Amino acid sequence: MTTSADKTLSLLIKENAYEHGFDLCGIVLSKSFKEHEPIIRNWCSSGMNGDMDYLGQYIEKRINPGLLIPGAKSVIVTGLNYYTEKKQGGNGIPVISRYAYGINYHNVIKGKLNKILDYIKSINPEVVGKSFVDSAPIIEKAWAREAGLGWPGRHSILINNKIGSFFFLGVIVLNIDLDCDKPYTEDHCGTCTLCIDSCPTGAINENRTIDVRKCIAYLTIENKGPVPEELARKMEGRVFGCDKCQEVCPWNKIAKPHKNPEFELPEEIKQMTAEEWHNLTREQFNRLFKRSAIERRTYERFMQNVTIVTKFSS
Repeated sequence: MTTSADKTLSLLIKENAYEHGFDLCGIVLSKSFKEHEPIIRNWCSSGMNGDMDYLGQYIEKRINPGLLIPGAKSVIVTGLNYYTEKKQGGNGIPVISRYAYGINYHNVIKGKLNKILDYIKSINPEVVGKSFVDSAPIIEKAWAREAGLGWPGRHSILINNKIGSFFFLGVIVLNIDLDCDKPYTEDHCGTCTLCIDSCPTGAINENRTIDVRKCIAYLTIENKGPVPEELARKMEGRVFGCDKCQEVCPWNKIAKPHKNPEFELPEEIKQMTAEEWHNLTREQFNRLFKRSAIERRTYERFMQNVTIVTKFSS
């Protein structure tokens, strides 16, 4: 049971999250998501996780934050908009996903979450907590829905009815009780299947999961082997990530441009020609993408992507 003091702290935490630029913030009681365990196991056992073997590991921790933070009682979930109307690439120029336009979102969001955590500790020094941004086995989307941030679309990405789906999730797990939000129980996708129908490689399953072995985002970022030619022909110039399922989603008609300078696309990258992308040197790659999410894809593998899309877009 929460007290008036807990409710006050919950409101202060949300206000602090908004002050640090977050667009969404919800709080939920920590628990074990046992119902997600068979879904994760079945998805991995079917091979739909591709080379990402780690997704089938530490499942107990994925569904139970108490195994990440002993004594976990509350989970704070934040959403940070990264949508922009500016588009890069096309017409023979390699395309990168909007999420990789600026500074690596892991670093940006982790910094903001840690500031919130410091704020909470300034009020209650006894608090124990930790911030997570894709950095631990935790099912962020499930927690986001439980915290009232939205519902999973058919493309499996969380959708919020006020800002769409172009937003990053961040999580803070705490060992204190807080006033919690109600879960988002509605589903506003209706009969729409635009994301499924528009996926270039047919990677979206009917049960709101993704077969990453076909997903362009996976093929251009996580994939360790060569891209099968039948899929390479359908990549539509994409060399890092894919936004197609989000671009066609009707809920993103309400998306507003973000207000985070960290996520702006550098003008030099925006102006690059197809020839400049094809002749990109290691030194240029290191300089241009030093602080970008693209850096995680080594120069050799990134240039393999460039070569593939150049071959099939010519």
